[in-house]
Amino acid sequence: MLLKTVLLKTVLLKKVLLKIVLLTKILTRYGRLPVLLPGVLLFMLSVTTQATDCVILLHGLARSDSSFSTLQDTLVNHGYRVVNHHYPSTQYDIKTLAKAAVDTSLKECQAIPRSQTKQPNINSTTIHFVTHSMGGILVRQYLQDYTIANLGRVVMLGPPNKGSEVVDTFGGYQLFRWINGPAGMQLGTGKSTDSSSVPNTLGAANFELGIIAGTRTINPILSSILPKPNDGKVSVESTKLKGMKDHLVMPVTHTFMMNNKNVIKQVLYFLAQGAFFREN
Repeated sequence: MLLKTVLLKTVLLKKVLLKIVLLTKILTRYGRLPVLLPGVLLFMLSVTTQATDCVILLHGLARSDSSFSTLQDTLVNHGYRVVNHHYPSTQYDIKTLAKAAVDTSLKECQAIPRSQTKQPNINSTTIHFVTHSMGGILVRQYLQDYTIANLGRVVMLGPPNKGSEVVDTFGGYQLFRWINGPAGMQLGTGKSTDSSSVPNTLGAANFELGIIAGTRTINPILSSILPKPNDGKVSVESTKLKGMKDHLVMPVTHTFMMNNKNVIKQVLYFLAQGAFFREN
């Protein structure tokens, strides 16, 4: 089985290298190589993905698994097995959601047919996470309470790792509580009596963590409440976490950053290399 796996990966790599050589010749001919080189490098890295790697996607508060559809398709196309788990984010507290969502996702990772990636059956599975907003807090909560022995890398998109002033400001309103539920009320900064701050109780990251923060907004009212720069829901400063391996600021919004093509490229790069891509 090991020899068969090595042979399959060797054949795959040869095919990829031939395609890269051809693509490089085309780009050089038309003067596009310097511009498109980062994309080519990302492609080269992604095709060597281990067939056993499984990526768990955890969406944010009051969102659904459909928000990760584009990223899910891209990850599958790059050789990962993917669990895009929907959880009832507005119905329970963070601790309850973390246990249920991660436990279920881990089981689903093991149950995914290997034919999804058309790779041989290998028992060992490395588990990665890509999260949006509160999804990152669920991972932090789970990893504080439990250990994932085969944990790989974690990429958080717009996580309120120090809470959000939006919750501090509107947490006292019944409508806000109704829309965002128990977990939403736990995402404050700890500076308001109307909300609590679970993120600030969870401690530093002791795993390979990359964080992407946004600086664009589609809600100027909420942005005015937050320290600048921010993505309309979370400030750049609030996304940072002690122990993180890399942090990248990009011109994207909180709501749609997971669908941004450049963000997706950076997610792929971090999963493969443990750092974000930078030209310099």
